[in-house]
Amino acid sequence: MKITTDWLVNIKSKEVEDKVKKATQQGLKDSVTDIANDAIKGSPWLFGNNARSIKYEIGPNKPVAEKELEGAVYSTSGYGGILETGSVKMNPRPYFKPALDKNIKNLPQNIKAHLA
Repeated sequence: MKITTDWLVNIKSKEVEDKVKKATQQGLKDSVTDIANDAIKGSPWLFGNNARSIKYEIGPNKPVAEKELEGAVYSTSGYGGILETGSVKMNPRPYFKPALDKNIKNLPQNIKAHLA
């Protein structure tokens, strides 16, 4: 799952733009970290491999989060998506979507906290 932020500053000041950009990066990092932690806690535990495989990153120039104001949370287990969405033989056991739904609403407050 990728999360991309964008912003527009009406004040044409390099200093203001830099401060808003840095606050956005930090707020995005806070939100992505919270989402990843809740996804790990909510991951179905049979052996714990999927929970251990959950990674997150904040861009730019990362393998998944390539853009500057982009974050990603993902599983490298190879079956994390099947757990989330289910299959013909298995009911869904969502853990990414609940983690996203719980934490994404905090993104604006997380950004605002870094503007102070």
